[in-house]
Amino acid sequence: MAEPTTIAHQEWLRVPWWWWLPALAVTGLLATPLALGAPGPLRPVGFAAPVLAVAAGLWWLGRIRVAVAVPVTGEGGAELLVDDARLPAQFIAEVVALDPAGRRELLGTAADPLAFVVQRPWVAGAVQVVLDDPADPTPYWLVSTRHPDRLAAALGRRSGPG
Repeated sequence: MAEPTTIAHQEWLRVPWWWWLPALAVTGLLATPLALGAPGPLRPVGFAAPVLAVAAGLWWLGRIRVAVAVPVTGEGGAELLVDDARLPAQFIAEVVALDPAGRRELLGTAADPLAFVVQRPWVAGAVQVVLDDPADPTPYWLVSTRHPDRLAAALGRRSGPG
C-alpha cells in the first residue's frame, strides 16, 4: 500500500490561454470549405471534427504535470513527479533554478545527450536536477517550470540561477 503524501509543489505546463483563440479561429476558417463540401447531414461533422482535433492537440500539449510529493508521516523522502516519471529525492544531488538563458544553454551547447528533458517552449523557466545515482547513466533532469525557485525549494535543495 502506498504511503499517503501531500503535494509541496504542483503545476501544469499548459499552453497559454491566448493560443486557443487563434488556433481555433484559423481551424474554423480552414474547416469551413470542408464542411460546405460535405453532404447536408454531415456538414456539422465536417466543421466540428477539425476544430475538436485542434482543441484535443492543444490540450495534449499542456497535459504535463510537475509536482513534488512529500510523505505525510515524514518517513521516506520527497519525490519529483514529471508527467508519469518519478524521481525519489534520495537520488537528487542538487537542484539549480534556471533563468531563460540557463535553460537555453542546457538545451543547446551544454546539453548532455543522456539527460532526461521535459521542455515546453512556452515556459521560460526550468530547473536542472542533478542526479547522484551510480546505477543510472542519466546525469540530470531538465524540467520546464514557471516557478523554478518554488520547485527547487520544494525539493529542499537549491542552487543559484544558472
